[in-house]
Amino acid sequence: MKISEIKERKIIHRPTPDFDLYGKRIYHAYEYYLPYNPGFKGNETQRLFAKWIDMSLFTLIFYYLLHKTVLISVLLSIPWVIVLGSVTEFYFGTTLGKKIFRMKVIDDEGHYPNFRKSLKRNILCLANLYPLFTEQTSRSPYGKKTSTQMNFRMYLNNKICTTYIIKESRMEEIRHLLDLKPTENNRRLID
Repeated sequence: MKISEIKERKIIHRPTPDFDLYGKRIYHAYEYYLPYNPGFKGNETQRLFAKWIDMSLFTLIFYYLLHKTVLISVLLSIPWVIVLGSVTEFYFGTTLGKKIFRMKVIDDEGHYPNFRKSLKRNILCLANLYPLFTEQTSRSPYGKKTSTQMNFRMYLNNKICTTYIIKESRMEEIRHLLDLKPTENNRRLID
């Protein structure tokens, strides 16, 4: 079984315009089987900070030990982060920056990605750094306020390579779900 094949049972209660004899609103229950999401909320920001931590380490090495300029040190750190990040994700499932935030990289089978897949997702992370600007409108006592918000699309490399960024604490839960047979998995979700 793969992570992309796991379904999660969700029940959504929607209100109706009707009330019962005691004046309480009547709700309809709708049951859905949605794809299991092993990720966590806010992982884009943590992943961005983890990448900056990895890059800053190599930047400091090039700047202080090899006496390069700051710009050259930053540019030289990019390929080193890509290659060494791929190696550490292959062996340990994490990099130094991800380890600080207690994150792991796994593939669709629940294992650490192989070196080729890890290298591919680390090269594709350069496309993630291209920001997406959105306009956001909010109300204030003085009228509408419009601001521009910058978002990073930190999910593209995982989507293309079918890898997932998870918290270390969820690793056991995911492995348990993957060890179950499909019929047992569906029965477990229904209970």
